[in-house]
Amino acid sequence: MAEIFTAMFEHFSWKSALLLYEDDKEARDCYFTLEGVYHLMTNFNIKIYAVNQEDHFDTDDILQNIYDTEVVIMCMGADKIREIMLAAHRRRFTNGSYVFFNVELFNVSSYGNGSWKRGDKYDSDAKQAYASLNTVTLLRTVKPEFENFSMEMRKSTEKAGLHDCKDCGSVNMFVEGFHDAMLLYAMALHEAMKNGYSKKNGTAITSNMWNRTFEGIAGQVSMDGNGDRHGDFSLMAMTNVEAGTYEVVANYFGVNGTFQLLPGFNADHFTLRGRHKVHSEMPDKSCGLGVSALTGVIVGAVLGTIMLIAFYFFRKNYRITIERRTHSEEDDTGKHRQLREDSIRSNFSAA
Repeated sequence: MAEIFTAMFEHFSWKSALLLYEDDKEARDCYFTLEGVYHLMTNFNIKIYAVNQEDHFDTDDILQNIYDTEVVIMCMGADKIREIMLAAHRRRFTNGSYVFFNVELFNVSSYGNGSWKRGDKYDSDAKQAYASLNTVTLLRTVKPEFENFSMEMRKSTEKAGLHDCKDCGSVNMFVEGFHDAMLLYAMALHEAMKNGYSKKNGTAITSNMWNRTFEGIAGQVSMDGNGDRHGDFSLMAMTNVEAGTYEVVANYFGVNGTFQLLPGFNADHFTLRGRHKVHSEMPDKSCGLGVSALTGVIVGAVLGTIMLIAFYFFRKNYRITIERRTHSEEDDTGKHRQLREDSIRSNFSAA
């Protein structure tokens, strides 16, 4: 996921972004999805804003955090996305000054079409707002195998009685990845045993997983020399504002880091215009501390550590010195006592 955003940032010369995600503190799908984006895009000014799934969030505070960025990358429920986009539209943040993205974890072809619609008085504004919202999701696929897999997932969910589980019957990137990982392991194990290795030989099995390409449940899967999977993603945008419908405008292939631009792609849609002044400096990683303050804290910590170590060795050496001196005094006392006793015996004998 991070690779496609990095590629777009470099292509469109974007410099800053706000990662806005919903954290449920359980599965934490959005957290783990955007965590990779944050850690990989260290060359850009990236801010993070987390929303608790159970709590009501403050749209004014969110918009304030959006203000000095260029790109907003969101991962959260559809209702929260709509509320944020409506608030942004009222503040005229959807006039091309910002680029909005939603990370869609579920590979479902129906997403985007009508996702802004709720049948309320805000539908018209929501449709206009969503014209500025783009969606990044798994590479779209029309493979019959994937459709069959999705149907089996839904049947399994119903059979397990998980009727209240939202999206349990949909195939997200984690389910898809787990399926392909098991398939890759099975192929690597088969090849290792075919070449005379034991099924317990993890080195042989693992080496068969690297630098290979195979057909996964949703499409081609490519593994690099480190055993990492190259991600393939689709970029969706609203191409018919009147109807409010989305379509795939570009595909990203991780194996070679290239985009496939489709007929619906419009570069102007992703070009910032009417920009306000944006902070171009790198994000401050010091938790709000200035450079001088942070340096002072570090120097103080180092000096404190040195003093503790010095005190430890001083105390240890001091204890050893005292013990030696005490032992020496005890020896001298013992010798002196023995001399006195010998002297007394000698005197008595003489008497």
